[in-house]
Amino acid sequence: MTRALAVLLTLATLAAACTSDPRDVGREPSSTPAPEATSGVDPALAAFYGQSLEWETCREDFECATLDVPLDYEVPDTQTIEVAVLRSPATGDDRIGSLLVNPGGPGGSGLDYAASDAVVSDDVHERFDVVGFDPRGVGDSSPIDCLDDAALDEFVSADGSPDDDAEIAELQEQTQALASGCEARSGEMLPHIGTADVARDMDVLRAVLGDEKLHYLGSSYGTYIGALYAEQFPRRVGRVVLDGAIDPALSGDQLGLGQAVGFERALSSYLEFCLGEGDCPLGETESEARATLANLLAVIDESPLPTDDDERPLTQALAILGIVLPLYLTPDQGYEPLTVALESALAGDGTALLTFADLYLFRNPDGTYDGNQNEVILAVNCLDKPDVSSVEEVEEGLPAFEAASQIFGPYLGWGGLACTTWPAPPVAEPAPVSAADADPILVVGTTGDPATPYEWAQALASQLESGVLLTREGFGHLAYQTGNDCIDEAIDAYLLDGTIPEDGLRCV
Repeated sequence: MTRALAVLLTLATLAAACTSDPRDVGREPSSTPAPEATSGVDPALAAFYGQSLEWETCREDFECATLDVPLDYEVPDTQTIEVAVLRSPATGDDRIGSLLVNPGGPGGSGLDYAASDAVVSDDVHERFDVVGFDPRGVGDSSPIDCLDDAALDEFVSADGSPDDDAEIAELQEQTQALASGCEARSGEMLPHIGTADVARDMDVLRAVLGDEKLHYLGSSYGTYIGALYAEQFPRRVGRVVLDGAIDPALSGDQLGLGQAVGFERALSSYLEFCLGEGDCPLGETESEARATLANLLAVIDESPLPTDDDERPLTQALAILGIVLPLYLTPDQGYEPLTVALESALAGDGTALLTFADLYLFRNPDGTYDGNQNEVILAVNCLDKPDVSSVEEVEEGLPAFEAASQIFGPYLGWGGLACTTWPAPPVAEPAPVSAADADPILVVGTTGDPATPYEWAQALASQLESGVLLTREGFGHLAYQTGNDCIDEAIDAYLLDGTIPEDGLRCV
């Protein structure tokens, strides 16, 4: 859903790219999947479901392999693409199976996620192989490429909330450059990286790993992958956790509007903290603090702030991303750093906010980017949920975004502009999911989640025939492994024993 998702992982561990080692790992390579893992498979896909993975050591402590899948599932015998897979084997002997994981995005690296110490508890890792994959088009999986690093710098720093015709034209120029670059460099892949195809890849991986049913932990946009998987393969659903859920029935515009509301809530929580500290640099009252923040962004819009990099001033777009990043974290992790960064910006130094923005964007100090999240997120969203066809439509929707959030609304309101000239036609329409006949699916929401508002978890849990809602009360993105024992115990019991928490359980 958003690029910032996997920043939670980046802050914990900046993993190196997966590289193969010629030595064999201790576990034998996968044999042909068991018949029960491939039952009911379309004969045209039998070769994909029956393939063996050749595991090799990577990143010193993990195992990597490459999965072959069709570029186009409608004509599977024409062209294949590669999906990169990383496995962290179960640490104990009483193994349940594989737990596939995805951090979200679109564009987040499942390889990095599976390699992170924080992805699951030690008890879960003892019983499951933790398996991550880069979805098609992402990272190491037949990736799309649209812009070089210098052009990407221009794109992400461009004015994302234009105020006049000239700024609108400039933003259009930037979005067109992205679209044209994607078409020129990755035109063949673009129509085939939608979420429904990712879910189909995940079923091939499930079978190749030898699991009769899918066990899965999806975070944020990863919940959308999981929801579409459950809709397509309900009887292959095992223990599935969808944390920070997305409502599949919402359009792209509705999702952006929901995020405006979510980040506004998170901002209110932060301002309450800042003012409660007694020396908030934004002012002494909430109204004064909001006015100060709005004025700061307006000043930056007119004249970007200098930073410690003379070639990269802090633009308004980068400032907003710098503010957004700490709001993804729990208050004890994100609020104090945000205060320090805002205090520096008010003093005329944009370095701290630029640092946060770069973390959000996976930009390295040397000007390179880790992965291709910044391109994938638009490419996938324009396939899955395009609902804006012109500048005029964007402008018509702006009042609702501005009413939802003076700070974040305009930026999110213009977010769909890239899809107005996207070279690949949409492949899906928003729709609720029911996953009839699926085993119980655990949907997890956080009441103050800025990126995936709690209402989305409520909606998804109610749509799924077997949905069970688990709630974390608090702020920050996601619930599992964020320090809430009640949440962690409930999810672990479900994954390890199949114990379903009481529907509507709330954890403070």
